[in-house]
Amino acid sequence: MRNFNERFQPVITLLARLVLGGVLLAAGGLKVFKPTESANAVAAYKVLPTNLSHLIGYALPWLEVAIALLLIIGFMVRPAAVVSGLIMIVFIGAIASVWARGMLIDCGCFGGGGEIDPALASEVRRTYFIEIMRDLGLALAAVYLYFFPYGKLSLEKAAPSTKE
Repeated sequence: MRNFNERFQPVITLLARLVLGGVLLAAGGLKVFKPTESANAVAAYKVLPTNLSHLIGYALPWLEVAIALLLIIGFMVRPAAVVSGLIMIVFIGAIASVWARGMLIDCGCFGGGGEIDPALASEVRRTYFIEIMRDLGLALAAVYLYFFPYGKLSLEKAAPSTKE
């Protein structure tokens, strides 16, 4: 495995940056010009006070877009990976929370959000599992980027080695 990672690490890093950055760009981009919808989606989780939920709902799309751009261009990859990984962990916790409480909402991950018709309960619960697995995969990509931030097509390059 070590030889595989040494050989392909720059490409794996590029792919991880593009996938994680692409998902964040799509998610944030779809919500950034619909701030009220985004704020209501965050409030639908009923985890935080409404005013705080709305504040987060207004700010989150801009944060997602900013982190996505840093990842895509390969600048400040390690800090962007930390922030995106933490965001994914919060998303996993929020989705698990509504699932455990038996709530039926659209996650609002890519726009929309809010309550869903109870007739779709089994479909929504299956969707929760899929969303948690997606966010877990993205969190793992963020962990990989923390340890291996330098890759192909990146503005940021590793410091030159002093080995002789």
